[in-house]
Amino acid sequence: MQNHRTEHLVITRRRRIRVVFCRAGFGRLRGEADIAVALTPDPLRMLETPAWGWIARERQRNALLRFFRQSYRLIEAYKARNWAKTVQIVTVREEEARTIHLSEVLGALSHALDLTEGQPVGHCVRATWIGVHIGREMGLSDSQLWELYHTVMLKDLGCSSNAARICELYLSDDLSFKRDFKTVSDSLPKVLGFVFAHTGLKAGLAERFRAVLNILQNGGAIVDDLIQTRCQRGAQIARQLRFPVSVCEAIHALDEHWNGNGRPDRLAGPAIPLFARVALLAQVVDVFHTAAGPAAAIAEVRARSGTWFDPEVVACFEAIASKPEFWDTLTSDAVEAAVFALAPDSPIIVDEDYLDDIARAFAQIIDAKSPFTSGHSERVAVYADMIAAELGYSLERRRWLKRAALLHDVGKLGVSNAILDKNGKLNDAEWRDMRNHAALSETILTRVAVFHEMASIGGGHHERLDGRGYPRGLSGDAIAPETRIVSVADVFDALTADRPYRSAMSLEKALGIMRADLGTAFDPACFAALERALASIQGDLARAA
Repeated sequence: MQNHRTEHLVITRRRRIRVVFCRAGFGRLRGEADIAVALTPDPLRMLETPAWGWIARERQRNALLRFFRQSYRLIEAYKARNWAKTVQIVTVREEEARTIHLSEVLGALSHALDLTEGQPVGHCVRATWIGVHIGREMGLSDSQLWELYHTVMLKDLGCSSNAARICELYLSDDLSFKRDFKTVSDSLPKVLGFVFAHTGLKAGLAERFRAVLNILQNGGAIVDDLIQTRCQRGAQIARQLRFPVSVCEAIHALDEHWNGNGRPDRLAGPAIPLFARVALLAQVVDVFHTAAGPAAAIAEVRARSGTWFDPEVVACFEAIASKPEFWDTLTSDAVEAAVFALAPDSPIIVDEDYLDDIARAFAQIIDAKSPFTSGHSERVAVYADMIAAELGYSLERRRWLKRAALLHDVGKLGVSNAILDKNGKLNDAEWRDMRNHAALSETILTRVAVFHEMASIGGGHHERLDGRGYPRGLSGDAIAPETRIVSVADVFDALTADRPYRSAMSLEKALGIMRADLGTAFDPACFAALERALASIQGDLARAA
């Protein structure tokens, strides 16, 4: 098909809107059009429809957008706060390029990071709103703002890596521990108060005494280790996501303090990466603002100026904090959309390979939550792909399914390690929290437009054919085939891996247990496909030997 291009002028009550239709090349249309629409393979036939007269008479922006959604199967909506910016509406054919905004994908997934940090939903997004406004006040360039934006949004990439260790050392719920730790300053009375308030509250007296004594005697080394683990892991994942060195180094330095008493490297003053200085302040502002309002946030920042925070960054924050509209947006339901609108143009192209990288990176975050789930999501993805291949799925659909399998347990980031790693039977309250991870998975994946279809797999991989699963008690045909595949893969890996309450089962025992639940818990066709795939692998190994 030719690179056809044609233009239309749409008249609305607010202004004249220039619409350009083309086969490809949205990037070249920036600044040339208000709306760029990708054509179907038969553009002339599309343009001959009588709909344009209807559009010209429409006087409402929402009606205009509704037309595009209905007529051209909208995949990516507009990126604009007003009609003065270019709007990209991408359509129809699977082989045509889609515009996927990096900021929106990672911003939506940042809600998973909020879960494992014990923060209210939207913490990373709100911190990004704060951080970018500080960066603008400092006069940062667009490229610097892009790096700052993603530093703050992804500051908690390594957050799951020390959760199990926190539970082990403090005999505590890691979620509440992390949530409250963000409010603790360097004051010795506050530090001691935090230790006594969060260590071994549900343990026996002797066990609690030993834990508190260990922390008081070795607290510095313990905190060094916890923060080092978190920072190194966060920087490593940022590198996997192809972010530049400046972003990775800033994520690694998130907990450094202006006076040199931070961690992990005891950097001081200007030696601390600028983006890390801004990100730490933005984090503290959101924590205190969410808990007690603007006055509390401003007071806390002033109290830590020159110790935790760069005074210049504090001054820029105070300048933006004087504007009521800054706080109005921060507290509104529109803050997420406002943050996405702030994102500078990204040098990273979100293509199919990059979506794979995102899924793998977040699978590693999920699996790092517990030593007993190390590698679980990756193995489930492999087993699901083996089943799908046996069932004749296309390569494209298998690729999609592997992403879904990698992310199916993202809701576990919201479950305490005191539950995930418990060596014994869960009580009723703990079991409710554990079961809730499926619903959390669905909620998080639903936020990501490009992952929206796979959200039902995250939400449904613990459903059973007989309706006795959770969280919805779906049964039979209400459970999609792809969800059944992941369910089989998930349980097979769970049975053949170590758990806190038992050792890994042999292949034969695991398959025997699953075989007993065919038609009630597991889809027989999916299970048979798994058995064939495993037999094929065993045959290959035998021949290789």
